[in-house]
Amino acid sequence: MARVGLTAERLARAGAELADEVGFDHVTVSALARRFDVRAASLYSHVKSSQDLRTRIALLALEEMADRGAAALAGRAGKDALAALANVYRDYAREHPGRYAAARLRLDPETAAASAGGRHARMIRAILRGYDLTEPDQTHAVRLLGSVFHGYVSLELGGGFDHSAPGSEETWTRIIDALDALLRTWPAA
Repeated sequence: MARVGLTAERLARAGAELADEVGFDHVTVSALARRFDVRAASLYSHVKSSQDLRTRIALLALEEMADRGAAALAGRAGKDALAALANVYRDYAREHPGRYAAARLRLDPETAAASAGGRHARMIRAILRGYDLTEPDQTHAVRLLGSVFHGYVSLELGGGFDHSAPGSEETWTRIIDALDALLRTWPAA
């Protein structure tokens, strides 16, 4: 028997919390049912499958990061905006490693188009307008920034920088400086 108050949104939020605790790869309808002390079958009236649950968690994470990004970018431009958005991603990943992993979930085209993923791209493009980049260079730069931000964060979360000096904070600052310099002097095609 399903507990009163269970909704798809509540399950997605609980799934996101579970992802932060045990890792996104370990989030299933069965694991979530154990959290609510109900049978897995009772959750299927709210979510279709474990994949549906995982997609809902991904959408939640994308929305949360986009909201944080928008707040961090307000009134900022250039390197200040670049650093602000980069730090939003890094801080979110540190605070919510499971949700951050969920945000990397590959979504079907229709779901992706309706997600907050577009807000992320628009925020990065807004930053790049401050560097006077036009197409196709703007798209190349969006891909570069996404690769650097997410690549660094993934390596850092995995402990890739734990055993060497200088510390990862110093490297992060240098990377933002280098990206700013690169964007200000973007090479001509």
